Parts: sequence; structure tokens; C-alpha cells
Amino acid sequence: MKTINLFTILIALIMSNCSNQQKNDYTVKIDDNVRAEQIKEMKWGMFVCWSFSTFYGSEWTPTLDKDASFFKATGCDTDQWCKTAKDAGMGYILFLTKHHDGFCLWDTETTDKKVTNSPLGIDVLAKLRKSCDKYGIKLALYFSEGDWNWPGAVDGKGWKAGSSYNPELKKAQLKELCTQYGPIEFFWMDHAVGDGGLSHTETTAFIHQFQPNCFVGYNHGEASGRLSLRERGKPGKIGDVSTTKYNKDAETNYKNYLVAEFTYPILPKHEGGADWFYSLPKHDTLCHPAEKLYQDYKEAVKYGNIFSIDIGPDYEGKIRDIDVKTLKRVGEMIKESR
Repeated sequence: MKTINLFTILIALIMSNCSNQQKNDYTVKIDDNVRAEQIKEMKWGMFVCWSFSTFYGSEWTPTLDKDASFFKATGCDTDQWCKTAKDAGMGYILFLTKHHDGFCLWDTETTDKKVTNSPLGIDVLAKLRKSCDKYGIKLALYFSEGDWNWPGAVDGKGWKAGSSYNPELKKAQLKELCTQYGPIEFFWMDHAVGDGGLSHTETTAFIHQFQPNCFVGYNHGEASGRLSLRERGKPGKIGDVSTTKYNKDAETNYKNYLVAEFTYPILPKHEGGADWFYSLPKHDTLCHPAEKLYQDYKEAVKYGNIFSIDIGPDYEGKIRDIDVKTLKRVGEMIKESR
């Protein structure tokens, strides 16, 4: 009979326990200030906007006459997204899960208007989660709080009192995102078509039931959470009203922010097409220069901000060649400066 090595068994049990704890540690609350430093350490990331508007040719896509088949992507190269992020020295990908059109980029149970019902037929968020883990990239999520499929909304239009009212559906979608796709670093909440009938204070508390360390930010509307969002903004200290275009009141008066994020599209101003999403093939050579992105990266680090540069994958689910080349150059500049 072989002798059982109790010490070996004990070490194996300890290692197994540590491994399980690591897998689940995002469900255990840590101090907000410690968490804020972890968020800041990500420094900059890639904001990936990919949805109906990729194929519509403008920023907002009226949706009531469109089903999942309108999303005509012929491929989805999440490994390319993550490798590009890694080569650029990025710490995270901020992924658009649902825009105002209500089309969901994950396999939700809440609507038929989802990517698994499209010709692509795959859960893009699940695939991205695997690619992020493969390349050591963290994951954050963009979410439109309401959408034009919900009661009170006017298709293709912005916010109005009582618009996009469906708080239980909003909660159901957020619960799926919080419980099925691993640790989420932060939520980037878009208030453009209202809060969906669930206030920002209630939304933040709801998310924290499942992921207590996930920071939550809102681009405008009721101030809540620990993350200041600066859509089309710039780096700077928390409280500097000049850093934000849409959230000036919150930046000035709300006192609970611990981290600020700013974002803008990698596409410079141009005629026709979209900004945040893939625009048009005729704009495939347009891109902000690497020097500009590197300067904003440096300023983000200086002020303890995080910087999300927006990229729109094309019809084949790939990042444009010009974006890959530009971001790779920024990554080289970051390494050269160390």
C-alpha cells in the first residue's frame, strides 16, 4: 500500500481553495479606494462600438422595423481586438453590449433582437470574454439604460420624460451581464434615451448586488457611482468642469467620484457616416495620429484618469488596418518612454 502524503494533500487543498477564491473574488467587496487604484492602473483601453449602426451608416439607427437580421456581420475577430489592445499597452476593453436600438450583443433571454439570432449567430460578449482572458485584458461594459423598443420611447429619438420605461427588463439584462460573463471592471451607462425607469441610484445598487467592486458611471443625468464619465472629454482632475462636455453639473457638484474616464472616437471629424461606429469605407484612411493619442495617454496617467479610445470594427468584425497600425505605434511610444 502506498503511503499517503498528508502534507501534499494539504497543499493541494490550499491551492485549490486559493484558485477558487481568485475566480470568485470579484463578488467579495473590497475598499472603494483600493478598488479605485486598481481601476486607475488600467490606464487606457479600447472602446469597441459594434451594432446596428455599423451597417446603417450613421450614429443612431431607428429600430422598430429591424430585427436581428439587420446585423449583417460576416465575422467576429475578438482575438484581433484583444491582441491590438495588448500591443498598444492597454489594460481593458470597454464593449458596447446594447445601444439605443435595443440590439443585444450577448445571448440574452430578454429579447429576440440579439446577436445569436443574427446571421453571425454567436454570443459576441462570451467570445470577447475568452479573448480578454487569453491576452490578459480586463473587460468593461457599455449599456444604453433604455432603448427604443420599450414603452414610451420614440423610435430613433433622444430622451423625453417617461421615455424607454421598462425597469424590470433593464434589471434582467443587467443581471445577465453581471452574472454570466465574469468580472466587469466598470459599467459605462448611456443616459441618452433615459434611465429605463430605474434611477441611477437604484441601478448602481442593483449592479452591486452581483459585482460589488464594479464601478458604475453615467454620461449625464442623475449623478451616481464612483466613476466620472467624460464623453468627448479630456484628461484632468476630478471636479474640473472643462474636462467634460455633457456632465458638467455632476463634475462640479457630485462629491463621490474616485476615478474619471474620458473617451472620444479615433476617427477625426469627417463628412457623412458614423463617429463612434465604423463609418464608411471611404473614411478608412482617417485616424487621429498616434502622437495625439499618446499625449492623452500621458495626461490620463498624470491625473489618475483612464482613457478609452473608441474603435468601430468593420463589417467583417475586424479593426481597421489604420487603427491597428496607429495603436501599435502608441504602444511602442509607451514602451520607449519607460
